[in-house]
Amino acid sequence: MKALVYHGPGSKAWEDVPDPTILQPTDAIVRVDTTTICGTDLHILKGDVAAVTDGRILGHEGVGTVTEVGDAVRNFKAGDRVIISCISSCGVCSYCRSGNPSHCLADEGAVGIGWILGHLIDGTQAELVRTPFADNSLYALPAGVPDDAAVLLSDILPTGFEIGVQYGQVKPGDTVAVVGAGPVGLSVIATASLYGAAQIIAVDLDTNRIEKAKTMGATHGVCSKDADWKDQVIALTDGYGVDVAVEAVGIPATFRMCTDLVRPGGHVANVGVHGGPVELPLQDLWIANITISMGLVNTNTLGMLLKLVAQNKLPVGAFVTHRFGMDDVLGAYDTFGDAANSKALKVLISR
Repeated sequence: MKALVYHGPGSKAWEDVPDPTILQPTDAIVRVDTTTICGTDLHILKGDVAAVTDGRILGHEGVGTVTEVGDAVRNFKAGDRVIISCISSCGVCSYCRSGNPSHCLADEGAVGIGWILGHLIDGTQAELVRTPFADNSLYALPAGVPDDAAVLLSDILPTGFEIGVQYGQVKPGDTVAVVGAGPVGLSVIATASLYGAAQIIAVDLDTNRIEKAKTMGATHGVCSKDADWKDQVIALTDGYGVDVAVEAVGIPATFRMCTDLVRPGGHVANVGVHGGPVELPLQDLWIANITISMGLVNTNTLGMLLKLVAQNKLPVGAFVTHRFGMDDVLGAYDTFGDAANSKALKVLISR
């Protein structure tokens, strides 16, 4: 089969590799019909994720068709169409049973890490993928839900909702500022109203993304190129600061923006993937009674979000901006990596 293979920082290739096979009775083999590229894949290519080694097939998001299952798989059979979760969950360890499968203790990849696809084992940017723990890590795709909506449920929608909205403890009436209106930030914006946010403020350097955010749930947009960007946000809160500030970029400057915007007693929810350390000015923050959260998605809300998508309750139609065939996956990377010029959000890669 063909797959997108990582060969060290800055190097990748679409090349022939062996087809995956069933290794454990809980495995399934899925023909990948649709996949996409995540910002985390770009971090890997920059060398930020040292655990990814030469020869690894990238990708952790996908929609496909089951071609084969192991003897212990009960819920799926060949021919079923499925969403592949970015988190692989054994379902029986203490972390999986406590709702934290992102730290699954099974020995696939590495003990204590649930994100293994495209990280510690071969991933979804390929014609076929082996999915461990199929009964817990695949979700049946309802008829009528298109691939371009379903693929968002592999990672970015649950990430935005769980790590941004839930960890940020958004509640009815809150003002939420989302710093970074890329795909994950837009996922926060698209789901914050589920918990009753009264105002959702999109903050970004790119005015195109701000306008996109306004079509997906943002009530206000602020361009952070403006010298008075902070004053603009604070003015929307009667001078108090926002109840929840969500960091959705993954750089020190945007994290500091969040701590500058949040009111005393508020929450900062870090969603962005950071490739280096961030200074935390505790000498200023300790007295503000703020809560700072962060984490890796568990995808335990995937099923619930799928029901909302199936009933057109979430504004998912605007996420996909570019479409590619699998043989043009390198072109998809070029487009996604140059989002400032291409205006790409999610790029769809289909067979």
